[in-house]
Amino acid sequence: MLRIAEAFFETPQALAVAGGDDALAQADLVLVFAARQFFETPDFPAQLARLCPRALIAGCSSAGEIRAAGVSEDGCVLAALRFQHTTLKLVSTTLAGEGDSHAAGARLAAQLRPLAPRAVLLFAPGVHVNGSALADGLAHGLGPAVAVAGGLAGDGTAFARTYTIGPAGVADNAVVALALCGEALRFGAAAQGGWLPFGPARQVTACSGNVLHALDGQPALALYRHYLGDYAAELPASALLFPLAILDAQMQPSGVIRTILGIDERAGSLILAGSVEAGSYLQLMQAGTNHLVDAAEMAAETLAAQTEDAAAALVLLVSCVGRRLVMGARVDEEVEAVAATMGSAARLIGFYSYGEIGPAGGSGHCLLNNQTMTLARIAED
Repeated sequence: MLRIAEAFFETPQALAVAGGDDALAQADLVLVFAARQFFETPDFPAQLARLCPRALIAGCSSAGEIRAAGVSEDGCVLAALRFQHTTLKLVSTTLAGEGDSHAAGARLAAQLRPLAPRAVLLFAPGVHVNGSALADGLAHGLGPAVAVAGGLAGDGTAFARTYTIGPAGVADNAVVALALCGEALRFGAAAQGGWLPFGPARQVTACSGNVLHALDGQPALALYRHYLGDYAAELPASALLFPLAILDAQMQPSGVIRTILGIDERAGSLILAGSVEAGSYLQLMQAGTNHLVDAAEMAAETLAAQTEDAAAALVLLVSCVGRRLVMGARVDEEVEAVAATMGSAARLIGFYSYGEIGPAGGSGHCLLNNQTMTLARIAED
């Protein structure tokens, strides 16, 4: 049976003076999500290793830290896990830039494939990356039978510098993947958005990877500004409140959403968190708190239906920074909805991200999501 211990630190100084704990000392794995300042503290990896000397350590910087008690800002949450039968392997690769994203995913898959993992957790930089290409490279290399979940690191709402932590320590250009192997592992994942479309669907008429140049033959930035009205003056920050839905062949939302991470004034283009394809259709989205909380509850209900046992489990929550901005002071409500649905046997940890990796549109295929609550449940027979 999986054993789980949790810890929370408000400052790097609090972590530095924290005392030891038997549950932490015996852990095989530590998942850690923290504000950027923790990762920029030189002895951060050493302090984690002091508390959890046997453990593999994986995680990333955040745009908000999630635990059962709610959402924090500028803190550090960790979950220390001890498995009885599941084996673990932590690998990483250096990301040379956005253009290297698909190849980076393929390199990780090549390291993991011989292990025959049942599931993989992926943590990647949140800037200078094409998240969809990264996820595609990993998924293609591993095959459809391997579940993948995780997310892109955050940096509050600054979108300046993000970090991961893995086998080589802290880095701003490393993608980290954790393989969970063995028949005793029980792993499930689910994701929901809760955003509502508005305005007409527009065809992508010019794009390159994750850069959107034109919609319906018009410069994408100018058209986007037209629909934002007063919010246009606050770009690029306000773009987090108005993502783009990718439509399916029937011109209905596919379940995949793209966040706008930046704008190029000179080129009149939008820089997205993941790729779009020429000829596809996009539609603006907006949401309110009630819709987002309802979607988080739906994701938890989907996840709970996958696993009927009451064994101890860790539920990893990866939610989007855009959702946090929309909900404001009510952001704890989506975490509370997940906690109530998953039950008392589940321990919660997670982070607000620049992109979520998990299933989308009700399928089991894992890819980059934006603006979703993405959940992964880890348990053991």
